[in-house]
Amino acid sequence: MLNLQKCAIIGCGNVGATCAYTLMHSGILSEIVLIDANTKKAEGEAMDLNHALPFLAPMKIYAGCYEDLYDCGIIIIAAGAGQAPGETRLDLLQKNKAILSAIVGGIRPVNTEAILLLVSNPVDILTYITLDLSGFDPRRVIGSGTVLDTARLKFLVGQKLGVDSRNVHTFIIGEHGDSELPVWSSANISGIDLYGFCRINGVADYQQELDKMFEEVRTSAYKIIENKGATYYAIAEAVLRIVDSIVRDQDSILPVSTLVEGHYGLSDICLGVPSVIGACGVKSVLDIPLSGGEYADLHASAKALKKALDGLREKAASGV
Repeated sequence: MLNLQKCAIIGCGNVGATCAYTLMHSGILSEIVLIDANTKKAEGEAMDLNHALPFLAPMKIYAGCYEDLYDCGIIIIAAGAGQAPGETRLDLLQKNKAILSAIVGGIRPVNTEAILLLVSNPVDILTYITLDLSGFDPRRVIGSGTVLDTARLKFLVGQKLGVDSRNVHTFIIGEHGDSELPVWSSANISGIDLYGFCRINGVADYQQELDKMFEEVRTSAYKIIENKGATYYAIAEAVLRIVDSIVRDQDSILPVSTLVEGHYGLSDICLGVPSVIGACGVKSVLDIPLSGGEYADLHASAKALKKALDGLREKAASGV
């Protein structure tokens, strides 16, 4: 029987290790298994994390192998080549597909019922590939999607308007990357229409200001990577938010990357869309209202992802 409070993290780089640290502090798990191609790295991270446990709630943290995943309820895949300065998430695709194939090949013989949570980039395409390679129920193959992008946007809007970012309600949807889009048409501040809130607070040229915020969100990962080499704190919190909703069966609405079949007029693609997340993974995908422009932009984002997938298939067919 699977244990939802047992979580594995495959890939102990900056993102994987920070996810482990964040999950350890949350107190929602009883066991964390760390797996990495570099076994000494996994062992070192486990040792360091264990030394923090006297300050926290008791739990089991150890470096393991694929056989240890037999009863894991959640398996986080954070392994992959890092994003270099100037490199887009889609540039990572060819390198990370091979890594992902080996990982799924290690998971399948020991566990076919866990929820797989993809964090590696490009996350939408890798989520789709994982779904194809694993044969898992689509509800149990989830990408971190645009959960982080949405948080970035909420932070900037809250900062600009002088309100708690937790009271900002909006989404970024589509690809976790260059073709993503903000949903301004239904955005609100605790029920007050965002545009109306901007006018009330005297924000001049508010649409221009909002567009600037979105552009900052869209390019923020590149700036962080240029400045410090990698992003990991905020994505670890995004992962915690998803895992928390699964473990506690919260039915939280989060824009994770999941298989879309018929929603928004799209099919056979994984991308970030608002979804109800609980103990079984994605319980449902929500069709939130979109303006005509947002609908078109979402289709353009899906088209960009499908183009990348088609290119990958062509390379595979040609033996490249």
